[in-house]
Amino acid sequence: MVAYVQRISLIFTIMHSIPPCQIVGSEDALNPERPGHNVFMPPVDRDAVPVDLYLCKVVAGFPSPADDYVEKSLDLNELLIKRPAATFFVRVEGESMLGAGIHHDDILVVDRSLTPDAGKIVVCALNGELTVKRLAREDQQWRLVAANPDYPDIAIHEGLETIIWGVVTASIHII
Repeated sequence: MVAYVQRISLIFTIMHSIPPCQIVGSEDALNPERPGHNVFMPPVDRDAVPVDLYLCKVVAGFPSPADDYVEKSLDLNELLIKRPAATFFVRVEGESMLGAGIHHDDILVVDRSLTPDAGKIVVCALNGELTVKRLAREDQQWRLVAANPDYPDIAIHEGLETIIWGVVTASIHII
């Protein structure tokens, strides 16, 4: 990916370290009283807290009898974080990705080790401003595409400094 990007002379870098920004512990980032804290690292040295995962599925329609059998314990760190050293969280601000199920104040799980291919949702900095969009390539042109028709696509060009921080692997939506 990097070699291809260099051929078309775009500043289109994959970040391999945490970008310079305010990084806090997850307990602060989950606190809505601390609005300036939007990027944070997952706790990698805490003990796992397994939660029971039941064999039955929850029907989103008509209720069905509950199944009392636990399939296994579910560790949310294991489910959401495949590569702890390359993973960070970022809180979403805005509504440009509603069509992808990403809402204002959701927490995105971002993996810096994944290749940002066309079709992937990425977190990137455009001239220093963070955004989350779907990466697309059409007619030899890279674009960042919103999942909301009220927001325009962004064409990536030589004059636009574009730094990809990582690929979004999950969105945590608090109801």
